[in-house]
Amino acid sequence: MTTEDIPAVDALERRLFPVDAWPLQMFHDELAQTDTRSYYVAEDPAGTVIGYAGLMCVLPIADVQTIAVVPENEGSGIGSRLLAILVEEAKQRGAEDVLLEVRDDNPRAQRLYRWFGFEQIHIRPRYYRDGASALIMRLPLAAWTGAPGPAASEQQQKDSK
Repeated sequence: MTTEDIPAVDALERRLFPVDAWPLQMFHDELAQTDTRSYYVAEDPAGTVIGYAGLMCVLPIADVQTIAVVPENEGSGIGSRLLAILVEEAKQRGAEDVLLEVRDDNPRAQRLYRWFGFEQIHIRPRYYRDGASALIMRLPLAAWTGAPGPAASEQQQKDSK
């Protein structure tokens, strides 16, 4: 992600998270902290931003700050690729664990995180503005060998039906 991507990312943020959208300035602030932050975008063939993700890494912990994909492209592997990039980045930076928060009413994202090996370690009741709780999930990186492969993807799709 570059500063040129921020207007498109901000528009997606407001569309996808109308209640909990980050303020525009937050994206600028996050990108400015290159020593502890890494942000990425996914674009379609026309160059339109269709997903984005960000990581904060303050050793020994890395934290997924955000990850989002437009609904029209959910299930196409974009979220998996973005998450894999974040986890690899965390490992390269020397993190021991990756943490994230996911809404308790978002089973699709929860399945993705469990597929990657994340385990729920805590619940933050009424964490989001609309009253939804956050599940805190952790991925220990000591045993991380890479993103799940196509065979795991097929099994995940069968399990989600």
